[in-house]
Amino acid sequence: MIDLRLVRSEPDQVRAALARRGDEALLDPVIELDRERRALQAQVDELRAERNRASEAIGALKRAAKDDPAKAAEADAASAAMRDAKDRLDGLEASLKDLDERLQDALLVVPNLPHPDIPLGATEEDARELRRVGEPPAFAFEPRDHLELAGAGIDMERGARTSGSRFGYLTGDVARLWWAISRMALATLEEAGFTPVAPPVMVREEAMFQTGFFPTDRQSVYQLADDDLYLVGTSEVPLAALHAGEILAEQDLPLRYAGLSSCFRREAGAAGRDTRGIFRLHQFEKVEMFSFTRPEDSWDEHERLLALEETIAQALGLAYRVVDIAAGDLGASAARKYDIEAWLPGQGRYRELTSCSNCTDYQARRLEARYRPESGGPQPVHTLNGTAVTSSRTVIAVLEQHQREDGSVAVPQPLLHYGAPAVIGPTAP
Repeated sequence: MIDLRLVRSEPDQVRAALARRGDEALLDPVIELDRERRALQAQVDELRAERNRASEAIGALKRAAKDDPAKAAEADAASAAMRDAKDRLDGLEASLKDLDERLQDALLVVPNLPHPDIPLGATEEDARELRRVGEPPAFAFEPRDHLELAGAGIDMERGARTSGSRFGYLTGDVARLWWAISRMALATLEEAGFTPVAPPVMVREEAMFQTGFFPTDRQSVYQLADDDLYLVGTSEVPLAALHAGEILAEQDLPLRYAGLSSCFRREAGAAGRDTRGIFRLHQFEKVEMFSFTRPEDSWDEHERLLALEETIAQALGLAYRVVDIAAGDLGASAARKYDIEAWLPGQGRYRELTSCSNCTDYQARRLEARYRPESGGPQPVHTLNGTAVTSSRTVIAVLEQHQREDGSVAVPQPLLHYGAPAVIGPTAP
């Protein structure tokens, strides 16, 4: 969540930053509730001090009553006054607790402050293109989409029969292709200093709040009916929670993790969009990067994550572009997000392949994930996340960009080392 001290000291600056996202109105309840809470806290503090003073005075009167019986009556009167003060204090403390909870709820819906250099806007079209890498393949034939190329290797009909719409099976050479892509990505990340992780994919509600997915994205998350558990839409959630409530040593930072997991998304609000094939599924697999850094290092780390995503995309021989996402299109936790969009011949346009976000200290404050600098007390770390590859969109991009006229796919050479077939399709051995 955002720093309440910054809201108090620089309300106009915070409001202007949120206005770039179109969320400035969310700050008003925070400022008003914080004002009420501080005023009430002052009353509570005064009553507590009054109670303590009265307690000391009563003790003195009772000791004096041993020699002066008149003091006993004074002690009784003081005790009655203190009981009255305690009743008033109990009522104010209950009100203070209620205000604390309301202030917390108001803070939870305020998103992170966006980086000042990102573009304005609220849609995909408002993103700023930073660069293009590679030329989209020019075919002397009408390109096929991934379903036509994969044949029975992507079985949406049986997936729907088994689980419903937006589910599918990857089988045979297409499954081997995905496993090779994931192995290559993990090997690349491990060489770059990331620790491989097989994280849990069911988490408690607390973890969803800590990472900023709740309350805003609750409608997109699957909940288990009989347990207080939720299926994650990305391993960002369990990777972030790995150090919840911990104070990390400065010399151990940055901590970098690469998680391979299944991911689950309800895709609420996506009715009628991308219904063909595996582009937008309820379940898929993903290799996710996650970093814990010192605040002064996080923007360099953001560029590092993007560079790793590009390294993998280039190893797969993909034509793509990098875009800087508009302020109003950011997720709640992100201060800045880069997307890599791959050219998909089957759609004739660039579509999101991977993304990486710097969440600054927004998640860390909720997680209570801190580090101890050389001087001063513990401070929130910065957290960052980035997609390396997915079993859906990365597979689509490889199939479609490397297709041949006969309907086969020439698999990129680096993947052969990781068990991928050299060719997928009609001429495969």
